[in-house]
Amino acid sequence: MLDLIRPLVVSNTTKIVLLSLDGLGGLPRPETGRSELETAGMPNLAALASEAACGLLRHVAPGITPGSGPGHLGLFGYDPVRFQVGRGVLESLGIEFDLRAGDVAARGNFCTVDAQGRITDRRAGRIGTEVCVRLTERLRAIRLPGVEVFVEPVKEHRFVLVLRGPRLSGRLSETDPQVLGKPPLPVRALEPAAGATADLVNRFVTEAGRLLHDAAPANMVLLRGFDQLPELPRFPEVYGMRAAAIAAYPMYRGLAKLVGMDVLKTGGTFESEIATLGEHWEAYDFFFVHYKDTDKAGEDGDFDGKVAALERFDAHVPKVRALRPDVLVVSGDHATPSVLAGHGWQPVPALLWSRYCGADSVTAFTERACATGSLGTIPAHHLMPLVMANAQRLMKFGA
Repeated sequence: MLDLIRPLVVSNTTKIVLLSLDGLGGLPRPETGRSELETAGMPNLAALASEAACGLLRHVAPGITPGSGPGHLGLFGYDPVRFQVGRGVLESLGIEFDLRAGDVAARGNFCTVDAQGRITDRRAGRIGTEVCVRLTERLRAIRLPGVEVFVEPVKEHRFVLVLRGPRLSGRLSETDPQVLGKPPLPVRALEPAAGATADLVNRFVTEAGRLLHDAAPANMVLLRGFDQLPELPRFPEVYGMRAAAIAAYPMYRGLAKLVGMDVLKTGGTFESEIATLGEHWEAYDFFFVHYKDTDKAGEDGDFDGKVAALERFDAHVPKVRALRPDVLVVSGDHATPSVLAGHGWQPVPALLWSRYCGADSVTAFTERACATGSLGTIPAHHLMPLVMANAQRLMKFGA
């Protein structure tokens, strides 16, 4: 798709806003038969859907559950199967760590284990960031032979582990079993050249457990998303636009930075993100704005909390429309159904509004309503060509 689009791009003054609700999609609550989107009162999104072209996005392939990285790469027009980036790289870039070629980065969670070493909480009760900072200071005492070890706090229970040294490999398995009641998994080399790096990481995990034994609820660590810094086509060059990202969470800032977007400073609330959008409106052509609360509630299995998060988001939609974007897109990076308390494989709703979108008969921004829309069910990385066309930024293909 990127190779197809690049030679067709033309300059224009049109402005595009992509609003991404993390973990947007859901599933019906058994008691009511209605999903979170179908339960929430969202008059502004309903009004927007009635003027837009609607559909569903599938981020990877049928039945494949996407992570947030692949999900957002798809929204940006990158085929996530072709362009794979580990979570550790994204988190590192998001906190502006000086990640270098050859470094191996991993996303870390502080977690809770019982006396038998079995995981009882994969997020350690979502400890406060100030606790995370203190615990990462403990982990910085760990020394490994032949490499530098960096441990950096991110937000709440999250941290980053970076190893720097010669002949390291990011081809490693994860320690998070993704379920409770089991101990953390040992790291395995996914290729022979990664064997020495796997040994180093396992030594780190062992030492971390020793240093955190009295730090309940954060008395152990989980590591996932091992990777090294990749090279991706740059979003501003592919699409010929000045592009900005507005996100409170580091991982999403890191992803935007990796593809070449300017990452704007903003506060920790969605209200501050919308204010940042208005403050920088004249300086950019494309804005990616991220909303996290839907995913947090879904992962906690909090159906009512996710409904409330959707309603809070809906209240901000008029502020975005008041800026008069030429193209406005609302979608998400993956489903996080509260009934699953985790990411899901289900396609997520999407709406695309512009004066040229050809509004369909959809009048509600829900899974079932958008399934009947004119966009159909499409790969997520096919969305950006539609966005560019509606922004009058693509010329005709062929004679």
